[in-house]
Amino acid sequence: MSDDRAMSAYCDTRTPHPAPEAGGPPFAECVLCREPTEYPESYKGITLCPVCEWQEAQRTACSG
Repeated sequence: MSDDRAMSAYCDTRTPHPAPEAGGPPFAECVLCREPTEYPESYKGITLCPVCEWQEAQRTACSG
């Protein structure tokens, strides 16, 4: 396996599941900063605002 293929398999950066459509308010709170998210209140699971989602992705990204 080439290094590029091995790295792309290891550093899979795709979103594991797409965000649900946000039909409109009320929106769920971010579990970290309590700001409104793009997720409806009825969404099951961890909800993060766009800023916290980006910061979490930066923390967990492969460093190469």
